[in-house]
Amino acid sequence: MLGRVRKSCARFLTAVRAEMNHGRDKRTHNLFEAAAAYVSACAEDDQDRIDEAAGWVSPEALSFGVNELACRAVIALARERDESPRTVARTLLGLPAA
Repeated sequence: MLGRVRKSCARFLTAVRAEMNHGRDKRTHNLFEAAAAYVSACAEDDQDRIDEAAGWVSPEALSFGVNELACRAVIALARERDESPRTVARTLLGLPAA
């Protein structure tokens, strides 16, 4: 008798989990998508989007993606401003010229 109740509960929980997961985005995100979403959410101070993007990949992968995004952004700004990447990075962080 107890076995039947346990099986019924297990089936019910499986069905509930499947229903909950049905509405979720099945597509996986790569680390660059996660980094772009995370950084833009941080810039807009949107905690919900920050939490969502942080859950797409591992913390290590997110860190790598954010680092890569920062490097590319500094290089792009340096080219646009005709300055060195070091100067641009220091300016963005509000540091005095080296």
